[in-house]
Amino acid sequence: MNQRSPLGDKKKFALNLTLFGALIALTFVVLLWGSDLPALWAVIRRADPLYLLLGLLCMFAFVSCEACNTHLVLGSLGKKLPFGHCLQSAFVGFYFSSITPSATGGQPAQVYYMQRDKVPLSLASLNFLLITVCYQAVMLGYGGAMFLLQRDFVSQNVKGIGILLVYGIAVNGLCIVGITCAMFSHKLVRRFCYFVLRLLCRLRLCKHFEETAARLDSQLEQYREGAAHIRRHPTVLLRVLLYTVAQLTALYLVPVCVYKALGLSGYSALQILAVQALLTVAVSSLPLPGAVGAQEGGFVTLFRLFFGAELVLPAMLMSRGISFYAFLLISGGVSMAVHIQFLKHRQRQRAEVRAEG
Repeated sequence: MNQRSPLGDKKKFALNLTLFGALIALTFVVLLWGSDLPALWAVIRRADPLYLLLGLLCMFAFVSCEACNTHLVLGSLGKKLPFGHCLQSAFVGFYFSSITPSATGGQPAQVYYMQRDKVPLSLASLNFLLITVCYQAVMLGYGGAMFLLQRDFVSQNVKGIGILLVYGIAVNGLCIVGITCAMFSHKLVRRFCYFVLRLLCRLRLCKHFEETAARLDSQLEQYREGAAHIRRHPTVLLRVLLYTVAQLTALYLVPVCVYKALGLSGYSALQILAVQALLTVAVSSLPLPGAVGAQEGGFVTLFRLFFGAELVLPAMLMSRGISFYAFLLISGGVSMAVHIQFLKHRQRQRAEVRAEG
């Protein structure tokens, strides 16, 4: 079945960007209102640039680990892609996940652009479902492990996010169960797909039910075979989990880099990792694009312990600037380049079809 371009509905895309920009503006107005902006800037200017650069390298490692997972899973399924294309896909996922509520736009965009590499819809979907379920499982496991390792410290100092933590654990847990069922229950997937197809036909958004159903069955068969392949090769799953542990560690090290950039000491990297891991679990499932507002507010609340009242705002600006806003701009540029390449690829295909005709 043909997929719709993530940029196809330009009005909806523009609306998403507008709301996203408004949310960012509101967040920083609330957090910075009444602050001494020249003083904040002075703190940022005297931060050690080498540690800030290390933070950026951590974020590049974060994106690269997802690329490694895609390269690994698709290669195992017999569709090996150049690593550069997998890295482009990871940047596309970061960008579209960041600007859409609950990160719903990332994977559809990645699947769409994989048409350039002639990756079947079934295999691309299976790849990203596997990566997602591993990411959510590792995120919960990482948070739990950090809580156990730093139980006394966390119990005494992490306060005010208890309800969000319960919400994040519940939502991520349900998602893990749902995605796992979708990956390995062929009957469930088939019933759901046919339900959607019949609904589209009733709404007259899809014609030729029999023809579409035949193509759907072909894709579902590839999906079933791919899922069976993953079950027969558990080492693939293990390696994906290990890459994901490295991926989240890289993300959680960003505030550690900021802590060192400001010349602070007294708290260990493990303590900072524990707080960041729990904050991520708490806010990751909120229906906010990029968890904007929640991440910034949570950082100011929880990381005041490490940075103090005077430094927590500039520390938040540097940490989120590195882990989100800088890579949002970078991934947006990569996504635009990928889109242009994709359009050129389609134009060549159409030209070849006309030449053969």
